[in-house]
Amino acid sequence: MNPKPKPVIEGQGELRILGHSGPVSYRIEGDMARLKRGVGTLRGSLQSDPDVVARAFRAGEGVLVLDLGKELRLVMLGHTAGSDRVFVELRV
Repeated sequence: MNPKPKPVIEGQGELRILGHSGPVSYRIEGDMARLKRGVGTLRGSLQSDPDVVARAFRAGEGVLVLDLGKELRLVMLGHTAGSDRVFVELRV
């Protein structure tokens, strides 16, 4: 039996990390309704200039402001040097 595929949300947002704020593309896998303050996380990725995502990964955490205005806390999980993508865990 195959598990039900997770919904995917894609859009443009603003990344805020220490010393930087700028536009990014995001992809979030999972149901946004599952996110409640202090409980539940979703996984996803951010895409931008390779220098920006490398800086975000080194920062370790930040904030993503979705195009709908909602703010999500980020924990950076993985990044390959030279890549334009960083993988993240998202929380309210």
